[in-house]
Amino acid sequence: MMPSVVILAGGIAKRLRPITETVPKSLLPVAGEPFIAHQLRLLRTNGIKKVVICAGYLSQPIEEFVGNGAQFGLSVTFSVDGEKLLGTGGALKKALALLEEAFFVMYGDSYLTVNFPHVYDYFLTTSSMALMTVFKNDNAWDRSNIVFKDGRIITYDKKNKIDGMDYIDYGLGIIRKAAFDGMASQEVFDLAELYQDIIAKKQMSGYVVSERFYEIGSLSGLAETQKYIVNSHKHEEGQ
Repeated sequence: MMPSVVILAGGIAKRLRPITETVPKSLLPVAGEPFIAHQLRLLRTNGIKKVVICAGYLSQPIEEFVGNGAQFGLSVTFSVDGEKLLGTGGALKKALALLEEAFFVMYGDSYLTVNFPHVYDYFLTTSSMALMTVFKNDNAWDRSNIVFKDGRIITYDKKNKIDGMDYIDYGLGIIRKAAFDGMASQEVFDLAELYQDIIAKKQMSGYVVSERFYEIGSLSGLAETQKYIVNSHKHEEGQ
């Protein structure tokens, strides 16, 4: 049985302004429909049945479009920040009561073609508190930010460049609830802070993904993702 997937969709999407001043990033049109529709269908094809969407900025239109997820063959629940945005980590912490002991987490602007069951099966072979998927980026798509060695994440730093950073966070993780024990006193924090706490405890495994990720967090990323999804649909229709 596959665990739930949390989609972190509460950000204000500064890099896409002014488009996202009135439309949340999750609802930006991609290949003729809101981006989150593509995300949810992709999750369903990976055997996912339950999704929790952490929303904040412009959450209402996302809730209205997705509903309970039935149109996508999923069961969807929302966890909304409220008046104060909690950050990706804080939003995830608030949603813990809706989740199993271990769960997937991904970003609201990511389109990830990795095989989710394979990632989960690998995680079950480890005793780690969490797992991060990584891609040997070599700075090709955004700046590499991970030192990965012997199946484990050694360093993860999105701000400072360190020797040996050949990999980048692919965008899909698995986390055990117990990992949040180290953040008990914090309400507002970034997911990266949680990851760094887990890494410091030598409890973060890594799973190498061989194909690049797609994202709509920037105008160039949005264009690339649109092209990829359109071409994928043409390929499917041609089969």
